[in-house]
Amino acid sequence: MLIKRCISTSEFYLDPGTERERGTGPGRGALPLLLCLALLLLPPAPAAAEFSPSLDSDFTFTLPAGRRECFYQPMRKEASLELEYQVLDGAGLDVDFHLMSPKGETLVFDQRKSDGVHTVETEDGDYMFCFDNTFSTISEKVIFFELILDNMGEEGEKDQEEWKKFVTGTELLDMKLEDILESINSVKARLSKSVQIQTLLRAFEARDRNIQESNFDRVNFWSMVNLGVMVVVSAVQVYMLKSLFEDKRKSRT
Repeated sequence: MLIKRCISTSEFYLDPGTERERGTGPGRGALPLLLCLALLLLPPAPAAAEFSPSLDSDFTFTLPAGRRECFYQPMRKEASLELEYQVLDGAGLDVDFHLMSPKGETLVFDQRKSDGVHTVETEDGDYMFCFDNTFSTISEKVIFFELILDNMGEEGEKDQEEWKKFVTGTELLDMKLEDILESINSVKARLSKSVQIQTLLRAFEARDRNIQESNFDRVNFWSMVNLGVMVVVSAVQVYMLKSLFEDKRKSRT
């Protein structure tokens, strides 16, 4: 009922003018046009259209020395998998990375890199990606990675067709519902990209902070070592100078 009331051109509530003439637009009794469009574009109802599915998730974990950790991601045919990783902390800031297809083929292999970005067109099956720290015997690594999955919807095209039964009587609007949907999809994509960039910036900030803290600890350690050496050298010099002025002759009685 609400959809019919919002879109139907035969049901308008018009306010009379100053001389009781017939109005030419929606009156105070009508639902605001923008509110109607917002209600139409919201996707909670089963019959409402669904935007282009895009999933974005990130994860940070600690990879112990001499270990290898693998993750699995189910994918659909003709979808897109984008994976970005960074080593945030650990000696060398490097790790081995493997990306395997459902058939067991190696799609990507990075050897001892600190970061990487990879995008692949997928098929049905489980994709496996692994982080390998077996080359390190004492240093653990803190790793951040982000997954962006595009075109994962099962009924995206069917949902887009749901709009066609509502696109009747829209000649009075300045733009059609398809144009509004396209604009909202564009805004949604840009917002998702902004969130992704902010997440990556936080990861860069965390890595830089870890590097600074490590450098701070090293500076403090070597400063204490230099201070200790200076104290020892000063004590040796005082002893040697003192020994030069001592009278070593024995007095006779």
